[in-house]
Amino acid sequence: MLYFEDFTEGRRFDYRPVLMQAPDMIAFASKFDPQPMHLDEEAGKRSILGGLSASGWHTSAIGMRMMIDAFLGNSSSQGSPGIDFMEWKRPVLAGDSLGGFSLVLESRESKSKPMIGIVRFRNEISNQEGEAVAISECSIMFRRREKEQRP
Repeated sequence: MLYFEDFTEGRRFDYRPVLMQAPDMIAFASKFDPQPMHLDEEAGKRSILGGLSASGWHTSAIGMRMMIDAFLGNSSSQGSPGIDFMEWKRPVLAGDSLGGFSLVLESRESKSKPMIGIVRFRNEISNQEGEAVAISECSIMFRRREKEQRP
């Protein structure tokens, strides 16, 4: 189990690759972002994106899942106060394999909640070519270890 004290500046958590498959992309878009380039290969080819492309929101949701699998699922996370920024840098096309990482930028103890620490991350998702497709920065609140368990 990872606690606030484990998130030291510069620590990196790598993501396991995820293959973006057309049926999943279409299903997500149908429900949450039904724009033509996210629903149909031909419409995607006619767009500036060059083919059936994932919604940026789908890419972000995949990134969230990758964070869960990389470290959040085995942590004392207490949620997030928000995202500082999110950028979708290039299209994610059907067949792309996404990977990436979360990097600890800084951490600080909460002034109002002594058993909580706040960690700021830079999250990058890249395609199989190593090109960044999405970048974000966010803060996550983690429980601290009990005083007798702290280093």
